[in-house]
Amino acid sequence: MTKKEEQSTVPQLSSKQVKYLRGLGHSLSALVLIGKEGITDKLIKSANVELLNHELIKAKVGTNSSVNKNEAAQILPQATNSILVQFIGKTLLLYKPNPKRPKEKRIILPK
Repeated sequence: MTKKEEQSTVPQLSSKQVKYLRGLGHSLSALVLIGKEGITDKLIKSANVELLNHELIKAKVGTNSSVNKNEAAQILPQATNSILVQFIGKTLLLYKPNPKRPKEKRIILPK
């Protein structure tokens, strides 16, 4: 699958769906930490693995990170082909549906 085909598989979210995902993300812990090395290939790979496993993850920009929070909010969703659901302080909430995940473990978005 090419990058363009992959990008077209990421859906646009309605405000109702964003609100639902924000509610689900409230109790999550950050699984991806952006440290002093910034957003590296290794970090992007790690974020992609977590998105495949969970569909909804939090990423946190560390205090001594080489990228600022606004750069991270632009770069990481684009690099992982995910959707930035929420951006509060230094925490990003990312969503990427995984159709290969078992049906009972998938996040079902409201219509």
